[in-house]
Amino acid sequence: MNWYNVGKIVNTHGIRGEVRVISSTDFPEERFAVGSKLGLFKKTDKKPLPLIVASHRKHKNFDLLTFEGFSTIEMVEGFRDGILKVSENQLEELEDNAFYFHEIIGCKVIDLDGNDIGEVQEILQTGANDVWAIKNSAGKMHYIPYIEDVVKEVNIEEQVIKIDALDGLL
Repeated sequence: MNWYNVGKIVNTHGIRGEVRVISSTDFPEERFAVGSKLGLFKKTDKKPLPLIVASHRKHKNFDLLTFEGFSTIEMVEGFRDGILKVSENQLEELEDNAFYFHEIIGCKVIDLDGNDIGEVQEILQTGANDVWAIKNSAGKMHYIPYIEDVVKEVNIEEQVIKIDALDGLL
């Protein structure tokens, strides 16, 4: 079964079992909703620890979560630096022209003439629009905004993205 990152536990918060999470999902309201099932992946464990969200609230730049059965700071201290993930069967269909990060990262990027631009390495969330970090064969990074004027076609099945390399973009 495949698992997909939704956040990283960076610390505890208070004494009642709450943890600070840096979200890496576009759907924190859904992924961190009360009753949501998550897997906690720690470097020292071979299998994920199944967790059920008991509470969720926003605080500054963090999502604060508690989990069923873990009500004290002592019970969650070992969760620090753990990665929270959802299983592939929890993914839902997205609307047209919307993609999960794992579908885009690793795709080959070409321009409208078929010239190789590179491969998507990372997706940066800027607030206005996502920016795709693309590494070319020489190791140079290019940053492409995910906007209609630039990204012309995304073919998830073939793992190819066509862009219009506007002047000054590359």
